[in-house]
Amino acid sequence: MRKTLGIFCCWLWLGGCVPSAAPPQQLASIYQRDSLKVGVLHGPTSYFIGVDGASGFEYELAQALAGKLGVQLELVPSFQLEDLLQKLEQGQVDFIAGGLTLTEKRQQRFRSAPAYRWINEVLVFQQGKPWPRALTDLTEPVVVVSGSSHAETLQQLSKEVDNLQWRQQNDWDAEEVLQKVADGSISYTLTDSNLLALNRRFSPNISIAFTVREDLPVTWLLRRDNDDSLYSVLIEFFGNMYRSGELITLEDRYFGHVRQFDYVDSLKFIEAIEQTLPKYRPWFIQYAGELDWRLLAALSYQESHWDPLARSPTGVRGLMMLTLPTAQQMGVNSRLDPQESIRGGSRYLHRLFSRMPERIPMPDRLWFALASYNVGWGHVEDARILTQRQGSDPDKWLEVKQRLPLLRQKSTYQHTRFGYARGDEAVHYVENIRRYYDTLVLVDEKQQAESRLELQRQRLLEQLTETESITPDLEN
Repeated sequence: MRKTLGIFCCWLWLGGCVPSAAPPQQLASIYQRDSLKVGVLHGPTSYFIGVDGASGFEYELAQALAGKLGVQLELVPSFQLEDLLQKLEQGQVDFIAGGLTLTEKRQQRFRSAPAYRWINEVLVFQQGKPWPRALTDLTEPVVVVSGSSHAETLQQLSKEVDNLQWRQQNDWDAEEVLQKVADGSISYTLTDSNLLALNRRFSPNISIAFTVREDLPVTWLLRRDNDDSLYSVLIEFFGNMYRSGELITLEDRYFGHVRQFDYVDSLKFIEAIEQTLPKYRPWFIQYAGELDWRLLAALSYQESHWDPLARSPTGVRGLMMLTLPTAQQMGVNSRLDPQESIRGGSRYLHRLFSRMPERIPMPDRLWFALASYNVGWGHVEDARILTQRQGSDPDKWLEVKQRLPLLRQKSTYQHTRFGYARGDEAVHYVENIRRYYDTLVLVDEKQQAESRLELQRQRLLEQLTETESITPDLEN
């Protein structure tokens, strides 16, 4: 945080020194057309179409800027970085928000906005294969995406390390390269730490060999010209986003729950998705209500690992691990009956969700409901009151989750209404469910895509068969 604030002070100071001789043509153009044209890369760390529509860290950040300016956000998405870079040079977009690492070549070619995140570049390999400890230990080429920051890094390293083998791939994106490492098709790749964290949820056999470069700035790119109007706005925008805590909140929403990685747990969960979940999936779908059934399934896995006979020392039981009083309130006759347990657990979660103040936005409202499922609404409310007393926002999960662990301390809980609670466990509980949910969404969407492809293949075969059966009749 000190590093971040220090750098931002420099940016703000430099902002005051920006020459004002050039007319504010770009900003005037944005206001004139009433839209902000933003080039963005498709990908899990920037922009994607999720369950609720357009999502992504870069997408929401660009949306926030458009909101500050009072104009519409006009996205120009692409799968190819070079395509976006050309559009930027030709003035077809105002800037690129692709979660791009600031490299030397990019800095020479474009102008960079203030850095808002920092990542590491790491070399990865498949779990179980010989562990390279340095670049000189590599036995196969390092494969990276063509034109990427990783290609630039390897080009520089090849001048320093003798016989370093590497190659660029034009027809794969960064995620595909990681999957090739996971399935053993290629031996090594260079990747960003944040992208790796997201992908290890469903490909846990990708292992880190070593860090190649640390604390690399991630920035937006602008055209390199003498127009400082938008550049000055971005300096102010990022400064305000840091000071208000909005940037940290947004980062926590997308990346806060993936910082911790458990190899064994991830493997077990993926195995359970394939072998155990199909038995209960219809009931999760049936009783999900207004929530995503995959969230309900993730909650159940966190509670019982989808074991209908699960039992804790405190007496909670079943797939949804309901207490006896809660089960009775939800109309559950047998907590060991999987269907009844799922129905009762969903009803209870919906009740908790409805108790959250309507002013609390999604997804924070959902995280509060999940924490209440674990530790009780009263303790969550105690943590929210404590958060407010300390001058922070009680409606933000990021703020409240920092206070929940304090409910273990006598100096804190003796002044609360509901007293002692294992608040730290509630925090881990919610973060685990978020990880399980993300993994389940990815696996489920992959299975759906494979099913659609198989259906298309079957239809094509049927059409070919019909054509072949008609052809002889025509000949006769």
